[in-house]
Amino acid sequence: MNPDEKTRRLTRAELHNNEERVKHALRDQLAELASLLEVLLALLVLIGLVFGMVPMLKWMPGLLQDGNTVDISTFLQRALDIVIGIEFIKMLAKHSPGSSLEVLLYAIARHMIVGHESAMENLLSVVAIALIFVVRKYFFVPSFGATMPGGKPAPDLVTKQNFEDDSNSEDDPDNTFV
Repeated sequence: MNPDEKTRRLTRAELHNNEERVKHALRDQLAELASLLEVLLALLVLIGLVFGMVPMLKWMPGLLQDGNTVDISTFLQRALDIVIGIEFIKMLAKHSPGSSLEVLLYAIARHMIVGHESAMENLLSVVAIALIFVVRKYFFVPSFGATMPGGKPAPDLVTKQNFEDDSNSEDDPDNTFV
């Protein structure tokens, strides 16, 4: 028996193809693991937000009776932190640029509302919020982030498209009632 028949040597192309298959499989497994960790992080943030709401509920009777400015300020800070946390969870779930812009918008708005900043810092915050709206209106490319990892359309873009479809149907004379 010929030694070549016993042990077949792989060609360079076959080795490269095998290596690429292994790399692809490892990348897929890493992406799945990262997605799982992302869901776990979102769950931990959600649990933390629920625990963060407990003191707010305890403060409610005090705010109704004799709420002073320190109590109201602390209450607003905590409430806006929870809103930002909720938007952060949505950002992790949606994976769309629109949800990232919303988190930035709420964070800047929180900074403006509860922070006691100078007029210049408030002006910069207003400019930043205006810039977010400009980016959303003119530079936001719908195809970027339009689909979720499974291929489904992003929820925030589907809602926007349904709204636009409804508003267009009102202009259609065939849809009017007589």
